[in-house]
This record gives sequence, structure tokens and C-alpha cells, in this order.
Amino acid sequence: MSHRWLSDHAVNKMIKVVESSKRIATSWMLACISDWRPVMKLNAPQLVQCWTPPSCPRPIVVIGAGDIVRDAHLPAYRKAGFPVAGVFDLRREVAEARAKEFVLPRVFNSVVEAIAVPNAIFDLGVPPQSQEAALELLPDGAAVLSQKPMGNSLDMAKRIVAICERKKLRAAVNFQFRFCPSILAIQDLVKHGELGELVEIEVRLNVATPWEAFPFLLTESRVEIQIHTVHYLDTIRMLLGDPTRVFARTVKHPHFPNLASTRSSIILDYGDLIRCCLSINHCHPFGPSHEAATIRVEGTEGCAIATIGALIDYPRGQPDRLEIFTRSDKKWTEVPLIGRWFPDAFIGTMSNLQRFVAGEDASLVSPVTDALQTMKLVEACYVSDACGGINFESHEGHIPPLGRIIKKKNSPISLANTPLIAAGFLIP
Repeated sequence: MSHRWLSDHAVNKMIKVVESSKRIATSWMLACISDWRPVMKLNAPQLVQCWTPPSCPRPIVVIGAGDIVRDAHLPAYRKAGFPVAGVFDLRREVAEARAKEFVLPRVFNSVVEAIAVPNAIFDLGVPPQSQEAALELLPDGAAVLSQKPMGNSLDMAKRIVAICERKKLRAAVNFQFRFCPSILAIQDLVKHGELGELVEIEVRLNVATPWEAFPFLLTESRVEIQIHTVHYLDTIRMLLGDPTRVFARTVKHPHFPNLASTRSSIILDYGDLIRCCLSINHCHPFGPSHEAATIRVEGTEGCAIATIGALIDYPRGQPDRLEIFTRSDKKWTEVPLIGRWFPDAFIGTMSNLQRFVAGEDASLVSPVTDALQTMKLVEACYVSDACGGINFESHEGHIPPLGRIIKKKNSPISLANTPLIAAGFLIP
């Protein structure tokens, strides 16, 4: 004789309870991980390394045809297939040499003639001290890519922003290091959470830069940070935002006593959980064996190390490299790069401006307003350098109360009523 312990009704009720419990358990597990970023496995070749080109590029008018235009701007436009309408330079022979080398259709006789080209994108390759005057000459509403740095001082940078706003210029600054294939790939890793939370950025240069090839720098009061390291400061801002404080020292080298500075040490303060530092030496004349040019971006779950090959064994250079350790793979992998800083990054800045003007990009990556923040950071470095650090012989071995630290706008902080010299500069 069969015996049933439970009625059909009871069995069905238990089944419903079990199914309900499964749904509750699933919902609970999803809630527990809802704050986690999804693990998106990115294969190294899938990383973004270039900016999407404009669908219908406008003609480019180059104003100023110096060495950087010869070595980077025009090679980039030729590689990308961008149309160059012509070139102008105050030195007619220089403009003619560029036109001949890059088979440009026209050498303009004057700026007035150059800016008359309809629907043009203006590429200003003029020195920092000439940028204000050049921008004033452009038609209102023009699209312009201006050379970095933005002026040769913070005050000039502010005036440049004011000119662009008054004339309604669609203006970007050529902080092209952001567009290096390796840096774009690192941005992509950060975007997809493959490095976790960023905790370290370290820039290390130990190279031999032939400063004698740049005689125009002899008359500049600011050289290393403003001319070169500004690229790294700008890129760090892109990844971490603006720091709260800056500690900096920039110095000469006996081999180049007439240059304002050729070496720098910089610490950017992003709080207690992020270490950010730059060690820059352009004066290592002992061969390429121990030269180095790296940027390490490290997070809680991964790391990326980019090598800037162009700076090693200059001017011959080496290929750029990118090695990554990601949350998905948990092993070191070298990313096959599609290009390098020169000239590929210059394609990116022009592509972004072209696409923005055409309505294909919603915003500029390096608009003048953002470049102003980078110039503020450069200024903070020089202010910190001028302030100095703690005097080793006269310090009293104590930390002054925080309330005694006075912050002055656009000037170094001071320690009131104490023999200590200000150790850092607060970003306004």
C-alpha cells in the first residue's frame, strides 16, 4: 500500500517557495556586485590607439613653418591624407623649403592671403610669444590648432583664452602627447577598469637631449618644464585631474650653463592614496645603454608601462613600447603599437579638431580652457621651485599648525612667523 507524506497542493507550494528563494538569492548576489565594474576582457590588439579620422577633412593652412612643422605636423598630415592648402612663414625661404619637401600647392605671400582660404583649419606653428598676435589676425569664428605651450606665461595664457572667447574661435592647443598610441591605449584600459583604481603615476626620463640643436631656447627664462615636461603634466591631468599641491625643483647642468634648466624633479599631490612623481634628466651623455623614457600608470588591479622611444638614442630613436598587466589577463603582455609619438599623435589632435568643427566629435580634447589649467600647473611648478623647500640647517624639527599656512592667489604659500620656507604650492 502506497503512502503519500504530502498532498499535491503541499508539493506545489514547496516548489513555489524554492523557486522564490532562488530568485531572492539571485537578486541578493546581483545587489552585492552592483557596485563592481564589469570585467571586460580586452585583448591587447583591441585597445584604442588612434583617433577616428574626420569623414571629410577641411583644407589646412599652416602658419609658421619651423622645425616642429617639418618634423611632425606635415609628416602627420601626409600620413593621414589630410589636405594642406599651403604654408606661410615670415622667412619665405623656409616656407618654400617645406612646400617643396611635402609637395604643397602654395606658399602664401602674407598672413592676409593665408587666412583668406575658405573653410580652412588654421595650424599655428608660431613660437609662444607670437601666438597672441597670430590669433588676433584670424577671422572671427575660425577653427585653429595652436602650438604648445599656450603662451610663455600664465598671464599670456589667460589673454589667449580671452582672445579666443572674444573672437569665438574654435580653438584647441596641440598637447598631442594625449594622442600617442600608447597613451590612448592606457586611457582605454582605465576607461574599462582594467587597472582598477589608479594609485601611481611615475614619469622617468634619463636621456641625452641635444640642446645645442635648439639655440632659440638660450633666450628663454623657462625651458625644461614649460617646453618639454608640460606634455607629461598635461597627460597626468587628463588621467587624474588637477592636483591639490605641487613640489618642484628644476635645475641647470654644467654642460649647458646658458640654458635656464634641463632637469626637473616634480611631485604632484593627489592625497594620501596616490603617488605621482616625475624625474626628468635630459643630460645623460653616456650612450643609450642606460637611457630611459617611461611612464608607469599603476592601479590596484593592473599596470601599464609606456616607453617613449623617440627620446632614446635621439635623434635616431627607438620604437615606442607598451607593456600591460590587466585585471582580465593577470600577466604581462606587450601591446603591438600601430605608431609612435612623432608623427602619429599629431594626427590625433588635428582629427579631433576637424571632427569637432564638422559636428562628428561632441567636444575638443584639448580646448584652450583646459590648456589654461595645464599652464596653471606649469606656473605652480615654477612657483614651487622659486619657494624652495625646508631649510635643512635652520628647521626646528616640528610641523607648523595648518592654520599658519597662508594661501595667496597666484603666489607661493608662506609660513607665517616661522623660519621654515614653504615646501609646496597650493593650486588655486
